[in-house]
Amino acid sequence: MRNEMSNTRLACIGSGFMGEALIRGILAAGIYAPDEVCVSDISTARLAVLATLGVRTTQENAEAVAGAETVLLAVKPQVIGQVLEGLRPHLSSDTLVLSIAAGVSLATLEGKLAPGTPVVRAMPNLLATVRAAATALAPGSAAGAEHLERAERIFGAVGTAVRVEERLLNAVTGVSGSGPAYLCLVIEALADAGVQAGLTREVAQQLAAQTVMGTGKLILESGQHPAEVKDRVSSPGGTTIAGIRALERAGLRAALMDAVDAAVTRAAELERAAAK
Repeated sequence: MRNEMSNTRLACIGSGFMGEALIRGILAAGIYAPDEVCVSDISTARLAVLATLGVRTTQENAEAVAGAETVLLAVKPQVIGQVLEGLRPHLSSDTLVLSIAAGVSLATLEGKLAPGTPVVRAMPNLLATVRAAATALAPGSAAGAEHLERAERIFGAVGTAVRVEERLLNAVTGVSGSGPAYLCLVIEALADAGVQAGLTREVAQQLAAQTVMGTGKLILESGQHPAEVKDRVSSPGGTTIAGIRALERAGLRAALMDAVDAAVTRAAELERAAAK
């Protein structure tokens, strides 16, 4: 492992799948050059994987953050307090700290760092691994416009990033954090129905997944309301409106809204438990 850390601009603490996905996206977007990125982890196996990207690696967190302008915390919530206590003496007051630790509040993060340290909480989802993530950013008390813009560039490298108040992050969990799982059920159900109608499993799944992806792309790129897209597909007396009636009868809208509500409630419970 190389340890020439003087050129570090971005330090990533933790090299799990989300940390790796973010680094790959950042490098692909040219936000930082490989030799400007340093990754720290206790796992030599994970560091070996990241080293193939040309970034520098170390098992020492303090070594990784030396001179860094941005520190990305990609560690499990249960160890973040210990990690921050170890990092505090090695961070300057203007180092931007980005945390993707679920359920760890800005107050908790800021309380472990020197007063005035800019902190931004980020909540990306699984789709960062294919650079199609939906990420919500919540700024801490010392985070200014420049810090938020930097956070948007970093997380924008793996998808879309939006700004929200911290109190709304549990709502984000319910919609985009858990959303991929809901949509997987939709894709699976559509594919099952296709198989029942005579399609092969491979063809049915490909059609269902592509249709979900393309519908989202159409809404994002056109700016149309989902109801407008639905109406465009629904011809008078046609097949689509017949299917929509069946979905309304089955309560699809209410079921999805209930799923988001349940996820938001559970996220709040976990956040309260983590704060104890």
